[in-house]
Amino acid sequence: MIMSYHHGDEKNSLQSPLPPARTGRRYWRHSHTSTAIVAVTALLISITAWVFLVFSNTTTCCFHHLRNWEGSPHSLLWDKQSSHHLSVVTPPLSHSLLIDTTHTSNQNNSSSFEWEGLSVKNIVFGIAGSSQLWRRRKEFVRLWWRPNDMRGHVWLDDHVPHETGDDSLPPVMVSKDISSFRYTNPIGHPSGLRISRIVTESFRLGIPDARWFVLCDDDTIFDVDNLVVVLNKYDSSEMIYIGSSSESHSANTYFSHSMAFGGGGIAISHRLAEALSEILDECIERYPKLYGSDDRLHACISELGIPLTREHGFHQWDIRGNAHGLLSSHPIAPFVSIHHVEAVDPFYPGLNSLESLKLFTKAMRADPRSFLQRSICYDHARHLTVSISLGYAVQVFPNIVLPRELERSERTYSAWNGITQRDEFEFDARDPYRSAL
Repeated sequence: MIMSYHHGDEKNSLQSPLPPARTGRRYWRHSHTSTAIVAVTALLISITAWVFLVFSNTTTCCFHHLRNWEGSPHSLLWDKQSSHHLSVVTPPLSHSLLIDTTHTSNQNNSSSFEWEGLSVKNIVFGIAGSSQLWRRRKEFVRLWWRPNDMRGHVWLDDHVPHETGDDSLPPVMVSKDISSFRYTNPIGHPSGLRISRIVTESFRLGIPDARWFVLCDDDTIFDVDNLVVVLNKYDSSEMIYIGSSSESHSANTYFSHSMAFGGGGIAISHRLAEALSEILDECIERYPKLYGSDDRLHACISELGIPLTREHGFHQWDIRGNAHGLLSSHPIAPFVSIHHVEAVDPFYPGLNSLESLKLFTKAMRADPRSFLQRSICYDHARHLTVSISLGYAVQVFPNIVLPRELERSERTYSAWNGITQRDEFEFDARDPYRSAL
């Protein structure tokens, strides 16, 4: 305002001759008074705006989050008195990790938690399985299912006997008959038709307060806390399709680079589920040649004009062998899910697959938001690099390895098709480093 006033004065002075001395004094007093009035007015407006901002609910909430963050173990703590030989590089946490949470749990695996209006009770799970594999696969579901908090069903092709301990699992539903639908893919299985209809069958149950429908396979492990954090970023009253593609370039090329792979989990908003319930049966009749369930679902969602919203915490895990390279280089994003847990080696030495997953999920529940997030430390005196993937592994390298290299996944695995070359994967990969430990 002051600059604009002076520019205006200069402009006027060029257009008119200088006034007499007396008139000039009167003009100067008038200008000085105007400037003072403008300055006082601006000051009052600024003070009013500042008071409103400080005492508004939004700012109070922001200060609350910042205060909690500064006192949390996730904040960056720089000790100026520490040895100059050891430096720490901690990657910035994603914005989604900064959401304030309230989480209490007890020993009977029951918990009560809510993130700014979205609760796990607002999520309906549709778990695809088969009657032949359910007796073994249900032990994977038991690792993450919370019977007192979560809602949803396991959808099978036939009835299975009820066994001791099944009350702690989601109830079993038998899918409706799909024999009237055409299936002409020469290498696939018609069960893809049945599984593609789980979202509409779940929606038609009319479960109250359902805001999201999450689809997955019975050999998928979920971090439910982080799932709620991720879904809380979106409006379930809009048509939203959330998930991630495959780790395999060949799989994405065959199916689609824009498709959410069902094994890693697909989240569908209530509004989109409602729209699908009206068109899905008619739509899948147009795609008899497709292979499975997730490509049929993607085809029908594409007809509605809804693109995939990618979240990096959903993992299809189209890999085989040693999963260490992927686990130790998890992206800076909340870990949400992993699929194909039977197809990879046990995560921890000396344990079988199920024992290893029990230890893995125990670490996951201890600190969900930081789970698998990486910190990198350097001991310059000893020329060492220490990489810590929280809840999973500590690696010590006998040389200095920069973060740009460490964030590239070590190829300790092969793709689902057995190929190990770097260009087979949809992410940066490198040869494994020799670790000192």
